[in-house]
Amino acid sequence: MKQDWNHKKLTDLCAIQYGFAFDSSYFNDSGDGLPLIRIRDVVRGFSETYYNGAYPPEYIVKEGDYLIGMDGEFNIAQWRGDEALLNQRVCKISSKSDSYTERFAYYFLSRILKEIEDETPFVTVKHLSAKRLNQILTPVPSIEEQTAICSLLDKLSLVIEKKKEQVKQLDDLAQSIFYDTFGDPVENEKGWELKSIDSVCKAIVRGPFGSALKKEFFVPQSNDTYKVYEQKHAINKDISIGEYFITNEKFKELRRFEVFPLDIIMSCSGTIGELFQIPIDAPKGVMNQALLKFTLNNTILPSMFIRIMGAVKENMVVHGCGLQNIGSVKEIKQTTFGLPPISLQQSFAQKVEAIERQKELINQSIAEVQTLFDSQMEYYFGE
Repeated sequence: MKQDWNHKKLTDLCAIQYGFAFDSSYFNDSGDGLPLIRIRDVVRGFSETYYNGAYPPEYIVKEGDYLIGMDGEFNIAQWRGDEALLNQRVCKISSKSDSYTERFAYYFLSRILKEIEDETPFVTVKHLSAKRLNQILTPVPSIEEQTAICSLLDKLSLVIEKKKEQVKQLDDLAQSIFYDTFGDPVENEKGWELKSIDSVCKAIVRGPFGSALKKEFFVPQSNDTYKVYEQKHAINKDISIGEYFITNEKFKELRRFEVFPLDIIMSCSGTIGELFQIPIDAPKGVMNQALLKFTLNNTILPSMFIRIMGAVKENMVVHGCGLQNIGSVKEIKQTTFGLPPISLQQSFAQKVEAIERQKELINQSIAEVQTLFDSQMEYYFGE
């Protein structure tokens, strides 16, 4: 961080509006009332839950407002949806000073919140406190500097966003090929053999709950440590992020949660149903909480399983009024779908592999731009 910048308390420059505990008896999914912004809605920018009761005006969120999720991952994002209501465990931040822009606050906080998240202990879900937000000191360069910094970061962000959209279009293409070839695996209109999730897996294991993987168990990486696989690995399709490790002794205690190469992991809390196959050269490790692991048998190919799970996950029971969670392992095992013969699966897998090669080239380009973006963030906001 540049040493000649002044620093002030964030709360001296910005107003922080914390969300309200709205009465769940007024919740609905039929579009009656205003959308209600909960934790899972902050990043995705829309809500499927509505509130049709009375509310104070200070809890109204408008398009373009900046929001922070205070449970799980401490994300900051600009609201992209229509006018909505601010639910509990989400807060809105707005500048109250002519010398400080909200966009600059957004970039600064996106870094500092990640640091706070990494240092925050947890049992099941991490919580960001109002007290911790009130302690944040922010740099305050001139408005001209703030504008120039944000302009550069915005341009790099836009390049990354456009390339990610190209990846999404390729994913959509693969999804279209899947449905054109096999139909809806839930409706099974093509009459494929009916199977359960359990019948195509050697094992289905959910990550540990409670105190099995407290942060104090994590140690620096060495030749005698084991990787901790987290929900963010499934969500981001990348095992290099979130580097936590445990000792050999702790690994032996948690052996039943071991993750093997080619296993498929699925996110089970907040951002639910994201799947990722562990690479063949991945290090040994164990699952953390909020993950489900599938070890497939030879009746289904991984690319097929991931597509089918993407279709059937909507039918899995989801619990919770706040942070959403996939239902029980028993419910997941009993979920059924239509499974085509292995020869058709192999033909589909070849098409998917060609698409994946295209995605890999784009992802390499994204990584290069991301490295440049990260270096700029470090220059302006690093210690």
